Amino acid sequence: MKHSKHAPIIMWVALLALLALLGVALSGGRTRAQSREDFAGAKLEPQTVQADNPQTAQGDKTSPDLKRLARDARKRNKLTRVIVELNETTDAPDTKWNAYGARLARKLEHLNARVLELPAAAAAALAARGDVRYVSLDRENIPFGHVSLTSGADAVRNVNGLLARELDGTGISIAVLDSGMDLGHVAFTDRTNRTRIVVSRDFTGENRMDDPYGHGTHVASIAAGNDRIAHGDYIGIAPNANLINLRVLNSQGVGATSNVLAALDWVMQNRAAYNIRVVNMSLGGPAIDSYKNDPVCRAVRRLVDAGIVVVAAAGNNGKDSAGNKIYGAIHSPGDEPAAITVGAANSFGTDARTDDGIASYSSRGPTRGSWLDPQGARHYDSLIKPDLVAPGNKIVDAEADNNLIIKQHPELDAGVSPTDNRRMMYMNGTSMATPVVAGAVALMLQANPRLTPNMVKLILMYTAQPLANFNMLEQGAGELNIEGAIRLAKLVRTDLTNATPLGAPLLTGAAPDPHTTIANNTFIWSQGLILNRTYATGTNLETEYQKVYGTGYTLADGIIFGDNAIYSDGIIFGDGIIFGDSVLTSDGGTLGHGTPVVPVSTLAGDGIIFGDGIIFGDGIIFGDGIIFGDSTLRADACVQAMSATMAGDPAPQMLVNKDDGAN
Repeated sequence: MKHSKHAPIIMWVALLALLALLGVALSGGRTRAQSREDFAGAKLEPQTVQADNPQTAQGDKTSPDLKRLARDARKRNKLTRVIVELNETTDAPDTKWNAYGARLARKLEHLNARVLELPAAAAAALAARGDVRYVSLDRENIPFGHVSLTSGADAVRNVNGLLARELDGTGISIAVLDSGMDLGHVAFTDRTNRTRIVVSRDFTGENRMDDPYGHGTHVASIAAGNDRIAHGDYIGIAPNANLINLRVLNSQGVGATSNVLAALDWVMQNRAAYNIRVVNMSLGGPAIDSYKNDPVCRAVRRLVDAGIVVVAAAGNNGKDSAGNKIYGAIHSPGDEPAAITVGAANSFGTDARTDDGIASYSSRGPTRGSWLDPQGARHYDSLIKPDLVAPGNKIVDAEADNNLIIKQHPELDAGVSPTDNRRMMYMNGTSMATPVVAGAVALMLQANPRLTPNMVKLILMYTAQPLANFNMLEQGAGELNIEGAIRLAKLVRTDLTNATPLGAPLLTGAAPDPHTTIANNTFIWSQGLILNRTYATGTNLETEYQKVYGTGYTLADGIIFGDNAIYSDGIIFGDGIIFGDSVLTSDGGTLGHGTPVVPVSTLAGDGIIFGDGIIFGDGIIFGDGIIFGDSTLRADACVQAMSATMAGDPAPQMLVNKDDGAN
């Protein structure tokens, strides 16, 4: 169902009156790479939902998990590490923190933030300062876990039947925030046998640059592994791109938020020196705070505004132990609108895409970060995520030497090679899907270096393939299509700036045919994009310049919700664009064709949101799943998340070809 600008949204008043408001609060903890992770913490009280303030969330300036800690008589006086986000005008010396019993642990100059250690009981007083914007716990992060052919990468390198090297990521650097990289693995060498890992930095305090955990090596090789093992059967998406090894997860696969922020701060400072155009974040933590306050989300927004594409994993909490779908478990920073958030598709081990589906463990929207207003009412972000999906189930790629994952699960070794620096392993998860997209972005930027992050995001969604029988909260715009993305990227003008008038021609020629053929299967592009709580379609998205394609915006900045209708402001978006009135389950056609699931007005702020732990009947909102929020489900999700990385979804494994040691 669709409607043009200024048309009213269909209201489901009778149904919505029956729904209880859901509150989700995942407690502090770790940010892991998204191989599958844990949720813990208390459930927040139900409150209301409002539409965005595009810049900040005013009101309470202390994160809910930090407030809980401050109320705990046993812990409130113990030193706690926190992230302090500062207002832009702050210029006072850092000695001011001493008055709160705090010690400066890390200064994040380019993110205008500080990492402090102080008693949790002092957090409220610190947050009350006029020069402090928000204070949150330094949470832990965890990792999340035939690709070049089925994603369309081979198609853009194949010229007249010959594998060409025209597009291979040359000159583009991908920064990988993860558990490190095996610096000696053959997958990371260039054509002259030199390493493409051009710089390594450790932010964990372990003072090592390798990958004792084993997650980062696999992730990096999916994005940029070469074709020198098993005659190219496990080639990465951008096999000659440079890699920036930013180690934020320790030897156990865990790292603090401050590690991630320090790495992002380093990227801001060094992006020009190394031509860092892409950041891969196959990791995440629970989305407790609204993205407007979450320090990692705000750091991601700074990078995107500076012209860097940030690709983030959605998470691996898409189901419970009974196999029920769970909605609302998107992780931070995947809940940030400026990030390209990636869910995991299951290719079932085939190159053709006719059998592709969404991996059952891939986290679904809507996003559930929240904030308190001055009256104590809680507001949820409720954004449609992920933005798209990519292959992430049973992926074979580089195995770090002597890594912990293989020690604990030797069955994950793929048996490709007995040589340490040529071994390959299986992994599953949105962690594996994310670098597929990061590699695709490197190819797009090599093809057209003038693309902005928003243009990249538009092109990826516009050319994606909607998968039949999966809704937008599961797949976003659809499955990654690199062939289509490159074809469209090459047509985009290279002289576009923020000063380009709205409606100016976007392409240098005629619009491309919106179809792609992979493994003898032809499919249609989505021809649309996801916009926070709705979606947009129309050929003018690809033929005319929209102001939101510039830097300093997100793609949804031109959308206004009010009076039960969706409007374009007429300045950010031009005419000829249609906005959807419902989240849909796709019928396999273009974006906007399918069966309504929930009205976008529900996401936008009717004040009523989904029931807590309730399974709705078929044909009624979320007829096939549970909204994430019940504390028992959260505990169960921890176990489910970790098991996905090891087992994945039932499906044939990729055919393994042995390596003969020849480069």
